[in-house]
Amino acid sequence: MAARYAYLWEFLVAADRREEFEMHYGPRGTWVALFRQSPGHVETILLQDPANALRYLTIDRWESEAAYRAFRARFSGQYADLDARCAHLTTKETSLGHYEEATA
Repeated sequence: MAARYAYLWEFLVAADRREEFEMHYGPRGTWVALFRQSPGHVETILLQDPANALRYLTIDRWESEAAYRAFRARFSGQYADLDARCAHLTTKETSLGHYEEATA
């Protein structure tokens, strides 16, 4: 079995946009609906910082880096459109990198 691949993002959300942000980025949100069009998507986890209610992390898990790259190639237009539609929800967006599950 190929190692699982994860891509992490940190978001600082506009105070008046939290509900809308969670609607788009949560486990049943519009991002997950897009990701699920690819058979390589495993899950998306949305985490909220208990010390700062405006700080969120997303963990997008894929079967492999190749599955993620295939998704990005196939759905690049839809990804860019959704990213632009969601841009007003955050005050800062930071990639925290990509990771593979340890196989120890």
